[in-house]
Amino acid sequence: MSIRHLAATSRGIDIIRAKPSKLAHPATDLLSGASLFLDLDGTLFDIVADPALVRADAALERLLVDLAERLDGRLAIVSGRSLEQVDAMLGDCAQELAVSGSHGCEHRWRGIHARPDRPASLDVAAERLGTLAAAEPRLLLEHKSFGVALHYRAVPEAEGEVRELAAQLAQELDLALQPGKMMVELRVSGGDKGLAVERLMRRPPMRGTVPVFIGDDVTDEPGFEAALALNGHAILVGEERPTAARYRLPNPAEVRAWLADAVTAGAAR
Repeated sequence: MSIRHLAATSRGIDIIRAKPSKLAHPATDLLSGASLFLDLDGTLFDIVADPALVRADAALERLLVDLAERLDGRLAIVSGRSLEQVDAMLGDCAQELAVSGSHGCEHRWRGIHARPDRPASLDVAAERLGTLAAAEPRLLLEHKSFGVALHYRAVPEAEGEVRELAAQLAQELDLALQPGKMMVELRVSGGDKGLAVERLMRRPPMRGTVPVFIGDDVTDEPGFEAALALNGHAILVGEERPTAARYRLPNPAEVRAWLADAVTAGAAR
């Protein structure tokens, strides 16, 4: 198998990133005795032009509740969305899950909340990005608790200008630059999805179990790496690409079906 090594220096390990066409379909028994970490956009939900419109249907809410019961509470949502956005997306069931939002900057689980102060520099970044969005109405500005994102899915030819401005602002304002699928985000630095996994895995009932992280975007790679560093598993959603993941599911519909099979398999034991 043709592979290349990338050093995950933040975690002191070497991650072998598989090239495309090398990722296996995961077996449902991968979740046996595991702690499950789920991204949202592109993983449980299809990516849409307006992120504010994404909402879980009753079937997904029921699936998440069943998964949490099947895993004895070892289920966490790890998203770039803020906690408020996750609550709006998932409805009442979000209160029953561990949630790490804003790329690992804010956390909620079992009555414990942790979040940093929001820097004033984010408001400056939002104003500057908003000026660009006002000049091109097809650009979509998204405000988050600890970040601001500019989506250019509807105007892909603006990618260069958007990324150039975001990189400039990140340097000027000492913010983290987070690229994603047809978007860029400026956010509070000091967190990522890997740190969220590590933090949650230190707490019961996850402590001592095997982590499984499912995600689609490059923002999920730190989560993949953290899961592997803890002798766990990583599942990529979507088209194959160089990744730390060893398994792949083709789309969110297949993710939901795979998770439903895992619930059924667990109930049959």
